[in-house]
Parts: sequence; C-alpha cells; structure tokens
Amino acid sequence: MMVDIQQIPMEMDSNNLPNIVDPSTLTSRIIQSESIQREDLENKPGDDEDDDMAMEEGNNGSIEQPTFQKLSAHAARGGKAEYRRVRCPAHRYTPLRENWEQLLTPLVEYLKLQVRFNTRTRSVEMKTSRHTLDTSSLQKGADFISAFMLGFEPQDAVALLRLDDLFVESFQVTDVKILRGNHLSRAIG
Repeated sequence: MMVDIQQIPMEMDSNNLPNIVDPSTLTSRIIQSESIQREDLENKPGDDEDDDMAMEEGNNGSIEQPTFQKLSAHAARGGKAEYRRVRCPAHRYTPLRENWEQLLTPLVEYLKLQVRFNTRTRSVEMKTSRHTLDTSSLQKGADFISAFMLGFEPQDAVALLRLDDLFVESFQVTDVKILRGNHLSRAIG
C-alpha cells in the first residue's frame, strides 16, 4: 500500500494542539534562539537580509509572554479519573489496619486523592478527583503506599510525598545470588 506524500499535510492544525504551555520552557527556548541568532551573526558577518530582519523584529517589538493557569490532574486527563492499586501482602495487613489513619491523612489532605481499601482483593485503591491539583499526585501516593507495604514506617514514607526526586527500589536476594535453605534465611535484607 503506497501513500502519496503530497496528500499528507505538513503543518499541524492549531485546533488539535494541546493548550498546555510551560512559560519557563517557552522563555528558555526564546532566549536560546536569540543567543543562537547572535552567535550566527558573529560567526558569519553576512549579507543575508533575512537573518538581519528577524533579529530586528525580535529586538524592537517586545512581545509579552502569555501565562496560563495550571491544569488540574482531572482536567489534564480530559475529565477521566486515573486509578492505582497497591496490593497488601499478608504480613502487612495488620500494620495497615493499625496505621490506616496515618496513611490516609497525607493522601487525602495534601494530594487530594480518593482512597479506599478493597477487602475482597486486599489492595489499597487510589483515584484522582476533580480536586487533585498535581498530575504526579497519584504516582506519589502509590509510591507512598508501596513503601509502607515494603516495611517503612508511615513517618518515613512521607518523605516520598515531600521530595520530588526520591524513589524506592527493591529486589529479591535470589535475583542476585542463588541461596537455598538456611543460607536464604540468614541473608541480610
């Protein structure tokens, strides 16, 4: 099946583009493009009138940058809610019941997530609502609950919510070295 290249539009329709623009990214791109233009002019003292006109237009007319309100997580997903489910292992079921209020408070008050414990599947389910402000809130909440399921105290796991670049990784000892019997039970970890 051959596609004629001339039939494919080369320009994108501006109505289909997302309305999300980060002003800091836009400003840095503008600054970068001006510096590249200055560099080109210094390297090539030229007769090219197009480059000179582009520089003059950029310097003379100061265009004010638009600022947009930040989209909520609900609006960014097009009105659809996102879900995350974190399974509760059998040995963490009792600590989860004992610390439920401490786990629920940061998720509901700070991240504005809807949280429930599904007793049938033994998992903590989180969902974004129209009040959720940050798009990464759901992932932070899932990391927070999974850190608790790995054995962290709720007070220690809250650090995952406060710091953006903090993650928890775990691995099985048997993935690194083959251990059996008493050797496995004496392994650190």
